[in-house]
Amino acid sequence: MITVQDLKQFVMLGYLSDEMLKSLIPITEMLRFDENEIIFQQREKADRLFLLKMGKVLLEQRITDKMTVSMSSIKPGFSFGWSAMLENDLYSTDAICAEPCEVFSFRGSKIKKLMEQDHSLGFIISQRLLYVIKKRYDARTEQFVKTIKLHPDISNLL
Repeated sequence: MITVQDLKQFVMLGYLSDEMLKSLIPITEMLRFDENEIIFQQREKADRLFLLKMGKVLLEQRITDKMTVSMSSIKPGFSFGWSAMLENDLYSTDAICAEPCEVFSFRGSKIKKLMEQDHSLGFIISQRLLYVIKKRYDARTEQFVKTIKLHPDISNLL
């Protein structure tokens, strides 16, 4: 049984009232995955938002059939699969379990419906998603700039 206390563990949900968290419980599913199990793949229809309760998830981008780049690792308490919050979107990475994982999952259609019914809940979740996306965008930008600066041809120009 999923409780309000379980949901309070997640950064994205930490600003919701107990009443709002209670409204999420009926649409929350607990899923378990084994090490190396794929949760979703790049270009699949994005239909679920995930919250990592236990374990570690790697978000990887496939460059070619033989090459992937690790974009991020998700620690317990954080979310992934945000594309499910958009209409008819696809996942932009693969999500692979680096170790056995337990995740809470919301079907995108169900959480969006709840957000439409309760605009306060919808506003808070939207703001938290934006915050998490901004933090990850900033980290990727910093990684990109660092990579460019370390490239031998570019470093000669600097």
